Amino acid sequence: MAEGEDLQTFTSIMDALVRISTSMKNMERELVCPVCKEMYKQPLALPCAHNVCHVCASEVLLQHGYLCCDPTSEPSSPAATPATRSPRLGRRAVPKPDRLDRLLKSGFGTYPGRKRGTVHPQTVSFPCPACQRDVDLGERGLGSLFRNLTLERVVERYRQTINISAAIMCQFCKPPQLEATKGCTECKSSFCNECFKLYHPWGTQKAQHEPTPPTLTFRPKGLMCPEHKEEVTHYCKTCQRLVCQLCRVRRTHTSHKITPVLSAYQALREKLTKSLAYILSSQDTVQTQIAELEETVKHTEVNGSQAKEEVSQLIQGLCAMLEEKRATLLQAIEECQQERLASLHCQIQEHQAMLENSGMVGYAQEVLKETDHPCFVQAAKQLHNRILRATDSLQSFRPAATASFSHFQLDVSRELKLLTDLAFIRAPEAPVIDTQRTYAYDQIFLCWRLPQHSPSAWHYTVEYRKTDAKAKGLKLWQRREEVRGTSALVEYLDTDSVYVLRVKGCNKAGFGEYSEDIYLHTPPAPVLNFFLDNRWGFNRDRLAISKDQRAVRSVPGIPMLFAAERLMTSCHLSIDLVIGDVAITQGKSYWACCVDPSSYLVKVGVGLESKLQEWFQVPQDVVSPRYDPDSGHDSGAEDTTVEAPPPYAFLTIGMGKILLSHGSALTSRDPNGCTVPLPPRIGICLDYEQGKVSFYDAVSFRELWECGVDCSGPVCPAFCFIGGGALHLQELVANKQERKVTIGGFAKLD
Repeated sequence: MAEGEDLQTFTSIMDALVRISTSMKNMERELVCPVCKEMYKQPLALPCAHNVCHVCASEVLLQHGYLCCDPTSEPSSPAATPATRSPRLGRRAVPKPDRLDRLLKSGFGTYPGRKRGTVHPQTVSFPCPACQRDVDLGERGLGSLFRNLTLERVVERYRQTINISAAIMCQFCKPPQLEATKGCTECKSSFCNECFKLYHPWGTQKAQHEPTPPTLTFRPKGLMCPEHKEEVTHYCKTCQRLVCQLCRVRRTHTSHKITPVLSAYQALREKLTKSLAYILSSQDTVQTQIAELEETVKHTEVNGSQAKEEVSQLIQGLCAMLEEKRATLLQAIEECQQERLASLHCQIQEHQAMLENSGMVGYAQEVLKETDHPCFVQAAKQLHNRILRATDSLQSFRPAATASFSHFQLDVSRELKLLTDLAFIRAPEAPVIDTQRTYAYDQIFLCWRLPQHSPSAWHYTVEYRKTDAKAKGLKLWQRREEVRGTSALVEYLDTDSVYVLRVKGCNKAGFGEYSEDIYLHTPPAPVLNFFLDNRWGFNRDRLAISKDQRAVRSVPGIPMLFAAERLMTSCHLSIDLVIGDVAITQGKSYWACCVDPSSYLVKVGVGLESKLQEWFQVPQDVVSPRYDPDSGHDSGAEDTTVEAPPPYAFLTIGMGKILLSHGSALTSRDPNGCTVPLPPRIGICLDYEQGKVSFYDAVSFRELWECGVDCSGPVCPAFCFIGGGALHLQELVANKQERKVTIGGFAKLD
């Protein structure tokens, strides 16, 4: 029984040792200098958050033409001999004298006797071997870097743990040297017991030196400022750098957020502890992700081989087609060549028959010797036709076929260009959101386009989510997949919320990059859909309502001219009014409209239905302070003795501006009144229960103005015109169609 327990204990100890050994071997990768591939020795912390040995950094700078101070690996000590210094010092290449002179004249480095300011200061750029980027070290170069004492301690503990450090010998013993048992940070040397007593006698100042474990690398007790050689006491959050008291009062850190190093230590230690605890508690997740990555590696290898095979087959198919086409073209040339050769050979034979010693000429000469007239006529008639054909061929000679094959030339410039451009299919580039056509109303209408030289997309994926600054975590993206075309509708949205949207395209090569995120604000209340009422009240001589009852235009004409003439005799100028065909009796409602920037004077807002009916029955004038629909944007606003809210609330728009008079009447010409540019769309939000109406820039949903209104009865949307003007109601996104609406010569493309 006891033997079984001992065996189990031994097994657990061995397992622990194996885990520790594996962990230490894995940690060794973090302790190797990227330049010399050895354990760090006097590592310096670079601004890019990487480390490098002091000697290695000096050698790298020397290779790039910078002069550095002699980077001794250990400070001078009584026993500092070449044998105890870094072996890499002997291998360092020293620049030649002519190169040193050239570098000094060019302003690099420092040297004794150089005056300040005589040469323009040069900043030192260090090529980090870890991140492959040039790191700016400033004018002081390596002198501005902190020594990473923590990393040095970790390296030393690692060496002691895996027992790879060689025995450190006493630096003061005469041969044979004894093994060192103590070290002295002040003396920067290692001693055996006898030598330590000898060099630290009682009653002297050296007797106060505190012994440390023996080492070849002596570190200061605390981290020192590389510039002022003072102990660092603070941390600059702005520069993310440790500073001493002298650094703190310099102009460089003026107005910077500086905290004591203890606070920075506690904060960073807490963050690091939490991060490390999260990683340690997520080991199962890490293993799962590693397994997923390994599976991805396998799929990558398989898919890569498959892609190579597909490309090889396609290229082989192209080659086979080219070979087939080559055979067809060569066959056509061969047939034409044989046909021409046959014609030319036939023509040669005909001409050879006309030679003196040819058969036809000899035969003709023999026929001419015939004296029997009937026989001669019979033979000469056949021969004469052949002679005529030969004579014609001789007189009008032309080869029966041309020797040129120019019409068999191939123009392969287009094919060569196609082959030159032959490349793998690229995924679509990131779409560009069309901000001019994208807007939020009852739904979101999102419109985009691909860049000019982007590959085409088969379909798109639209992603959106609601942003909530108060929520701790981000909400998940919602998707609309396989969207055809370059626009989409996003439905079922919350009111008075901000949504972020993005788009990406897809083709045979897969999905491309996302577009830039666009943020859209939904209306503050449900959208009210209504039409302009054309059945009663409005002046048909001066107002024209479109067939779809969503747009109206003021066309004053001759009556307006007569009214303007009577205005000089103190007559009043009429205001034309048109209302919506709905009456609001509860809740919150929102609608928007677009006003023509060239309109002279247009008023948009709301009013009590009963008061609007009175308005139609008794048209009011532009200068009446009681019933002016914009007497300070709400009638009755100038009467401070009346606490009841006004029956109307209108926003005044004219000549491309919006008048914001802060409640003062137009006739008072309040100097505090101001104007703002007219946005593309004006939004109106009525809160019936609260008795308030708000006016918005319907593009950015910036509130322009808010006032009270009497909601003791049904309230209707209302629009007023003075002079020429036009507006149209915002159409619901759900019913959006691209069409042109023309109202009395005023054209608007929805």
